[in-house]
Amino acid sequence: MPTPRPAATALAALLCLTAGCSATGSDSDPADAGKDSAAASHGAYPVTLKNCGTDQTFHSAPSRVVVMNGASVAEVSTLLALGQGDRIVSNQQTYGMSEVPGRAEQIKELPTGGVKPNEAFDIPREAMIGLRPDFVLSTTSYGFDGKNGFATREQLKQVGANTYISPEGCGQDNLNMTIDDSYTLLRDMGRIFDVQEKAEKLVATERQNIATVAGKVSGAKKPKVMVIFSNMTMGANAFSSVAAHGIYNDILTKAGGTNAFASASKTSFADLSKEKVAATDVDALVVVSYNDPDPTAYAKKLLKEFPQWPAARSNKFVVLSDSMYLGPSNDVAVRKIAEMLHPDLLRTVSRSPSAPSCSLPRCWFRWSSPSASARSTCRPVTSGPSSSTTSPAGAP
Repeated sequence: MPTPRPAATALAALLCLTAGCSATGSDSDPADAGKDSAAASHGAYPVTLKNCGTDQTFHSAPSRVVVMNGASVAEVSTLLALGQGDRIVSNQQTYGMSEVPGRAEQIKELPTGGVKPNEAFDIPREAMIGLRPDFVLSTTSYGFDGKNGFATREQLKQVGANTYISPEGCGQDNLNMTIDDSYTLLRDMGRIFDVQEKAEKLVATERQNIATVAGKVSGAKKPKVMVIFSNMTMGANAFSSVAAHGIYNDILTKAGGTNAFASASKTSFADLSKEKVAATDVDALVVVSYNDPDPTAYAKKLLKEFPQWPAARSNKFVVLSDSMYLGPSNDVAVRKIAEMLHPDLLRTVSRSPSAPSCSLPRCWFRWSSPSASARSTCRPVTSGPSSSTTSPAGAP
């Protein structure tokens, strides 16, 4: 396994803390996030929701929004999908790439507020207060932990800012996160910014897209898939960025696969030796890029390192980024993984409201994420890009 780049190593430490590389204690029940946030009021302002045990009341749409890092891109992607990017005064999130056309460029253009992250890899307390926010989003409770040098929720309340912790983020391990939590995040932001109808349309389209794919692969044999973040170190062993639980498993299930390392850890990520990885049958590989300039090269190197894997013999892999995590584009990840695992079943897929049907027998379509403008089209299978050599799963 290649030695991680310094920047990736630093960011991995934050991802490890927020995604739960080891068991962590919390005064809050992580399951409360999804339940509490679903309590947002419908209709005109004021809108009140209970988020991780704290009531948050909005009398108007926030206009000075701060999005904390959290080793996530979920919150900023959701705001952009809902057309609220112009309300952001500081964004700290980026994966460096995106499966949704134009999203990475949109994120890059957002203001950062001139913030220099602290040693805990996020916005320090003084800088946060100086941004004069009226709404601050964090992926987990970690972002409001005063011990890390961050402004607490109470401190932000005192300066007039509401706060929000994303679904399943009340603790510091997103162990139980599913695709439904992405819908909760969309709906909560829809209520907070008074764009409920748009949020519901996005949820409905994504549900239909996923149901279409899941229906195609239902009953098919479920290949064993390894999901790994490229060039990242999160623990002591050589392979410490292997996803074991959380939303990754829900996506794999919908795509007709199963996690080869689900039993390797009780937390979101497994910390594995090379011997353990070598001894596991891996039928397909999903490499998740987090600010990695060449994740495809990493995938190819990994397959070369373990030639005994069925995935290596068939050269079966796909590179993804933000669609594999909480956010408005999980349907994209489901489709691309399903195309890799079950190409014969996914050659033609019934159209969704945002995608025209493909009438040719050897055809795949560039599915429009519900958060992107429709760009659907039919192309020959042989014209698919090279990020997945067994199917068009790497298509943009």
